[in-house]
Amino acid sequence: MLDIQINAQCGNEAASSEGLNHARNALPAWKRALDLACLMFAAPALLPIMGVIALAIRVSSSGPILFRQERIGLRGRSFMCFKFRTMTHAAETKCHENHLENLINSETPMKKLDGSDTRVLGIGKLLRASGLDELPQVFNILRGEMSFVGPRPCVRYEYEKYSPEHRARFNSVPGLTGLWQVSGKNKTTFKQMVALDIAYSRNLSLWQDVSILFRTFPVLLEQTAEVLQKNQKRPRSDAETRPRRADARPLTSV
Repeated sequence: MLDIQINAQCGNEAASSEGLNHARNALPAWKRALDLACLMFAAPALLPIMGVIALAIRVSSSGPILFRQERIGLRGRSFMCFKFRTMTHAAETKCHENHLENLINSETPMKKLDGSDTRVLGIGKLLRASGLDELPQVFNILRGEMSFVGPRPCVRYEYEKYSPEHRARFNSVPGLTGLWQVSGKNKTTFKQMVALDIAYSRNLSLWQDVSILFRTFPVLLEQTAEVLQKNQKRPRSDAETRPRRADARPLTSV
């Protein structure tokens, strides 16, 4: 009986030690140091930008400036994730749930619904394309819940649809950007995203993180340019294209 208790205790201690080692491997000291260094370096530029975005959201839409949502991160742990609100307040999520389920069960590229999503604010499309809506997640990074580089955290209803193989993408701390984002992102399928995230977590290194950070900026600029081009090509409304009457008064006063 005593031997069984001793063996059980040793087994628990071994499991606890293994869990601690895995946690250290998921967020090694060099990765945490890189995150804090990036925060200190970027703070003087980020804070004014975040202030301008917050003001723009407040002016353009009623409701809170920040959007708080439960997300799933390292090894299935939940945390409260922060974003700038880019949709109408209290927008429904059913269409997003259906879209995610379709992406998981098909070979469809991982495109967002932004183009046809009436829930997205006017300024929201630009924020989402440029990644600026994710800036409040620097507070998640400061709290150690996220890193600058890592797999994107997902919502709970998405996580519940994952198979055990899919959940392996959360063997590292979630991030603002990652290998998937700089390797095609919206042009890749769900299976390809999972494969890229797992490959990242298995090959954690300082060089890989630095490389991904530098590769992120050109990708964001390209995405922003694509959104701006689509908006310019948007067909004008009847009111905009209707010929003006010759006797119509000018809009400006004399």
